[in-house]
Amino acid sequence: MDSLPIINKTYEAYKTIIDLNNKLEKRRKYSIGLSLENSILDCMESLVMAKNAPKTLKAGYLIKAGSKLEVSTLKLRLLLELRFINETKIFQLHTQFDEIGRMLGGWLKSVQS
Repeated sequence: MDSLPIINKTYEAYKTIIDLNNKLEKRRKYSIGLSLENSILDCMESLVMAKNAPKTLKAGYLIKAGSKLEVSTLKLRLLLELRFINETKIFQLHTQFDEIGRMLGGWLKSVQS
């Protein structure tokens, strides 16, 4: 796949979220689980849009991707605090989100300067 590393990382995080969502009970799967999936998909969509946008428009897409990533992190935290999912899996996914956030911050910084 000819894609940026940040998009690949987000794709891998999405696959992990799908796996976690499959382990949730039905009621949670179709509420917070589906919401988490949609948030990370929106983040990935914004990253792809930023990749293909002219330089003047990239920052807007990156800011949107960052906000979607932050919302996804909050949903993960909720899953952890309510003990819906194994803590180890949540912490692994949180580490992936942190790395995506650092990459996103670097990209945004390079676009803004």
